[in-house]
Amino acid sequence: MHTQRDTKMGKVGPIFLNLLLSLCLAMPMVQSTIEGPEIEQWFQNLHLAKQKLTRLHFYFHDVVLGPSQTSVGVARAPNTFKSPTLFGLVNIFDNPLTTGPEPTSELLGRAQGLYGFASQEEVSLLMSVNFVFTSGKHNGSSLTVLGRNPVVHSVRELPIIGGTGVFRLARGFALAKTYFINTTLAIVEYNVVALHY
Repeated sequence: MHTQRDTKMGKVGPIFLNLLLSLCLAMPMVQSTIEGPEIEQWFQNLHLAKQKLTRLHFYFHDVVLGPSQTSVGVARAPNTFKSPTLFGLVNIFDNPLTTGPEPTSELLGRAQGLYGFASQEEVSLLMSVNFVFTSGKHNGSSLTVLGRNPVVHSVRELPIIGGTGVFRLARGFALAKTYFINTTLAIVEYNVVALHY
């Protein structure tokens, strides 16, 4: 038996869905009209631009357990936990980037992405990460790193494959060095060298 409330809710659902769909379709048009000329101007002036070199230093805090968890497992193979290298485990993360190794040090941004345990011979990750900067002169910009991270090595080199904002067309590398690790937390020091325009 349908009530009057059910009838009203039945009408509200399609209206809400149409409104939501309209907003979703309109947002890219609004954004493209705002950013379109600026980006077009940037590309027109690119041939005049000089390449810049930026060096960055920060710490990445990957918390896999506890109330402040920033990294969660989202997939695993049937034999992942029988593998000495955790082969097949995939984590998604949203980790703080700070100026120092202490979690309370100044927040520079977030490391957002995923890593998968991708080797059967040693503990090695396939990392896809965006370093998203939320303060300072790089606020609103990001760098993208995609590569192999053999975490048992003392220093690992990962390629920078792109960026946004002040880091448009970025390329370079990130050197990762484990500062601290236990069963719930990894703190990794990053030294980044990025070429951009």
